[in-house]
Amino acid sequence: MMDYAVHSLDGKRIVVASHNAGKLREFADLIGPFGLEARSAKEYGLAEPEETGTTFEENAYIKALAAATATGLPALSDDSGLVVDALGGQPGVYTANWAELPDGSRDFAMAMKKTEDALQAAGATEAKDRTGRFVAVICLAWPDGYAEYFRGEAEGRLVWPPRGNLGFGYDPVFLPEGHERTFGEMPAAEKHGWVPGQPTALSHRARAFQKFARARLGSP
Repeated sequence: MMDYAVHSLDGKRIVVASHNAGKLREFADLIGPFGLEARSAKEYGLAEPEETGTTFEENAYIKALAAATATGLPALSDDSGLVVDALGGQPGVYTANWAELPDGSRDFAMAMKKTEDALQAAGATEAKDRTGRFVAVICLAWPDGYAEYFRGEAEGRLVWPPRGNLGFGYDPVFLPEGHERTFGEMPAAEKHGWVPGQPTALSHRARAFQKFARARLGSP
């Protein structure tokens, strides 16, 4: 049972437990309207913990708890990935790993090509066989280990070649269901659901954040 006096955001200070520049940009856009003072784990000089979990929830918790413990503040993290049906759910929690280079940097052009090669090898050449979804799990954790989880998913299919240079990661090859442009071709406002006439968030991360905002920030 939660003790609201302890597990609250009334202090308006929160740590975003990420070093990923693309995620930090998206979180800054999402958090901005709510007046929270949000600084990243990178700004605090925190090391990135090893993500040893086998689920999005486990990895999100590892990151959030590490940041909360180090700073004494509530921390918000996300673990996300691309789940491709024809690949048995891969790359899933290993989505970022598929982009890793020997020097520790990440090449998402390489990762997208690796995904496409795997789809071709699986015989997934028709649109109906290239379905998948982006998944994001946001974890809000406190230094005492208490945590809450908010999950968002965006259904779609994989396209090739990549289209667009907006967003980050695998966005240029993901075509969300019911749309004609990839996430790589969409401005942030559209992905976050800030477009007039668009009733809800579109991206997986924005959908997860929307649940967090409704539960914790009084968002409608």
